[in-house]
Amino acid sequence: MSENETDPRTARTRDKLGDALIALMQQKPFDDITVQEVLDRAGIGRSTFYAHYRDKNDLFMSDVEDFFGMIAALLDRRQAAPDRVAPVRELFAHVRDARDVRAAFASSGKMQDVLELGRGILAKSIEERLVAAGVAMEPPLLKAQAHALAGSLFALLEWWIDRGSPVPPEEMDAMFHRLVWTGIGRT
Repeated sequence: MSENETDPRTARTRDKLGDALIALMQQKPFDDITVQEVLDRAGIGRSTFYAHYRDKNDLFMSDVEDFFGMIAALLDRRQAAPDRVAPVRELFAHVRDARDVRAAFASSGKMQDVLELGRGILAKSIEERLVAAGVAMEPPLLKAQAHALAGSLFALLEWWIDRGSPVPPEEMDAMFHRLVWTGIGRT
């Protein structure tokens, strides 16, 4: 099985563990959650857990990484137009619909880790989408541009959340992509 493919049983186990941890985070502080509570909620054995993760923090960050990896690959899977470099609409809609999870992340003290990981994953995806869109730029500048755009995306997301999601995700997507192409010199 290739590195990008996961055995369906492994994927189910990882999903159960991630879902259990997120559910527990909605009930109590992250630091008060034990691995045993996650195992009991997921119906998974201790040895299975430790075959996949070092500890609950590793489980949490792995789940976040999987989420952002899925978001980053969304445009390619949907064969979106090359001028869409980030799935802003989809990300914002998900964040809007997952208020309880967002609150759990915020209260966990791990929001900075979540945002940092998300920026890194989406920066790589944006860089790949810019190349696919035919942006000709020296590699270090392209990488810097992609990181700046990912940072801008997360700044917009934080602004949007802090103000109670006042603008529809579709409009945020259009605004972000206007910023992208104006900043790159394409209109």
